[in-house]
Amino acid sequence: MLPAKTARTRSVGTKLSEEEYARLEALASQRGLTVGEWVREVVLKAGELQPASAAEQTLLSEVLALRAILINTVYDLASGDGMTPERMKELIAKADAGKLGKALERLKETGTASKIQR
Repeated sequence: MLPAKTARTRSVGTKLSEEEYARLEALASQRGLTVGEWVREVVLKAGELQPASAAEQTLLSEVLALRAILINTVYDLASGDGMTPERMKELIAKADAGKLGKALERLKETGTASKIQR
């Protein structure tokens, strides 16, 4: 919030259709704001890093687990160790065990970790 003596002297504008403007009015009304107040709030929030949702955390954890499995599989194959079903199960179990922690660590590094943590 701005201090009481700080005046807003700059403006940003755009053209909207009647339907788009009606949609903005409805959204602003739901929050008890004018269209201008609502737009200001939304625009300023859009510039901030938003926390990762639970779905984003889950998706990142799965991608990181797949990455770990792939890297370890390629390493095993390149080193001539081959790949057995038991080794693949081991790699999957290891990747699954730490995937959420790794995802939250990555999100924390970027400042987007959500408060929703499992």
